[in-house]
Amino acid sequence: MFEDGTEFSGYSFGADVAQSGEIVFNTGMVGYPESLSDPSYKSQILVLSYPMVGNYGVPGDDKDEYGLPAFFESDSVHVAGLIISDYTEAYSHWNARRSLGQWLTEHNVPALYGIDTRELTKKIREKGSMLGKIVFPGKDVPIEDPNKRNLVAEVSTKEPKVYGSGETRILAYDCGMKYNIVRNLIKQGATVIVVPYDYDLKNNPNKYKYDGVFLSNGPGDPTMAASTVESVKWAITTDIPIFGICLGNQILALACGAKTYKMKYGNRSMNQPCVDLRTGQCYITPQNHGYAVDSDSLPEGWSTLFINANDMSNEGIIHSHKKIFSVQFHPEACGGPTDTEFLFETFLNNVRGTTEKIKLIDPLMYNRPQVQKILLLGSGGLSIGQAGEFDYSGSQAIKALKEEGKEVILVNPNIATVQTSVGMADKVYFQPVTKDMVISIIEKEKPDSIILSMGGQTALNVGVELYESGALEEHNVQVLGTPIPVIVTTEDREEFAKRLAEVGESCALSYSAETVEQAVEAANKIGYPVLVRAAFALGGWAAASQTMKSSCLHWPTKRSPFPRRSWSTKIYAGGRK
Repeated sequence: MFEDGTEFSGYSFGADVAQSGEIVFNTGMVGYPESLSDPSYKSQILVLSYPMVGNYGVPGDDKDEYGLPAFFESDSVHVAGLIISDYTEAYSHWNARRSLGQWLTEHNVPALYGIDTRELTKKIREKGSMLGKIVFPGKDVPIEDPNKRNLVAEVSTKEPKVYGSGETRILAYDCGMKYNIVRNLIKQGATVIVVPYDYDLKNNPNKYKYDGVFLSNGPGDPTMAASTVESVKWAITTDIPIFGICLGNQILALACGAKTYKMKYGNRSMNQPCVDLRTGQCYITPQNHGYAVDSDSLPEGWSTLFINANDMSNEGIIHSHKKIFSVQFHPEACGGPTDTEFLFETFLNNVRGTTEKIKLIDPLMYNRPQVQKILLLGSGGLSIGQAGEFDYSGSQAIKALKEEGKEVILVNPNIATVQTSVGMADKVYFQPVTKDMVISIIEKEKPDSIILSMGGQTALNVGVELYESGALEEHNVQVLGTPIPVIVTTEDREEFAKRLAEVGESCALSYSAETVEQAVEAANKIGYPVLVRAAFALGGWAAASQTMKSSCLHWPTKRSPFPRRSWSTKIYAGGRK
């Protein structure tokens, strides 16, 4: 039952006890033993959107070499309840020792199946995370908000514990720490000193010697872990290396003076794309959080380290010069993926003093524009069979945009193309692709964006003209794909060569010429053979290979079909590296 009164009926396969909690969903296909034993799910009613659950049962309670449960993330089940679509009692797996229902019953956790979890997930996505409860005939409880409690205090260890025997000593705050974090730190050669969330780091009453501080994951509102925040505030004034995961990212942000906020429905899945702003590489990450860091509130000296490529939310922060960083996702996730497990090595390298200085990419580069009506410029009037690649790329772009629910307006006078076929674009203008014509279409259709890179040289030139005339800005039309300044740079061969040189890449030597004399002089500098062509050529027009000076002198000058920059000629090295 939701807090708004919406009810769903199902069949019980867990404990017959009523429970209240925050209803959240996870889209992962596997890993339910790890998720259900994750302390970050404390007091939440978890909806698994994957339709078939329980088919591989639940492992036994074996311990690993460190005395930790080998197949779980904690010693108990932390969810308040579980809701699934289809339950499989007849499990099959080499490591299974009991059914999912038996395991949940052992831990007094209610569970229901036979419910349309797709409808539940859709409701949460539209309304946001909601409170609710699981009830049985004659058994009911009031709906309470668990985020108003200090959930971290409920799941944190009560007494310090020490794991491993490595030379590097890491003091780890247990705010609901998953056991696989301990294993990963030990694997990196560390001794892990696990302390309660409210351990006073500044006064260090137990007189622990440590080389670095780790901030764990955990449940609920990060502002509830005020004592942890206070200790971290002191820690960041020192030179102690710090690494945080999930709730640890939020605690570190609060300690440095930033803000956190509750997300609409959070990110709980195994396939969240996160961009590393050190390299631009995108990693697929497992996540489980309902709160996030407000990147705009980060004070001077702190920067965003990772961003979510789906919703642009913060996925990590880093200090500008101290060895302090954190991530919102779970590099240790036992259910996978483990693509970012290297971050534990990064942290230990920080502690051991072997990390190099990094340079971060501007996260604004990854902002996804919100658009609905898109104007796509085709390749213009071509001969049949010519420049078919633009027809293909344009038609594929239209298909992709339509799949995203976007309205597509196409400008292309060539009726002998796939992209102008009935059923492709929402509307087709069989008009010349020229600046004035495109402006008139923009004024009529009022698109919010335009794509130039699918129409070849014609569309690119018109796009540059629209940009330089101010027409795009005047009509508030944003360019999707390759930005205009980049188009201009790549079309200017000399400027493009300079940019390649900046990154250590080479290209064919070339010069611009306005007259035959200048062309001959350029060819002499390069050495024959050379390729001579108009600066802006369509379909190979006005291009020829010249093997000697005499042929250069008699090369028939053809004017480019484009009025813009049509007088310039380009001379390239031919057949030479």
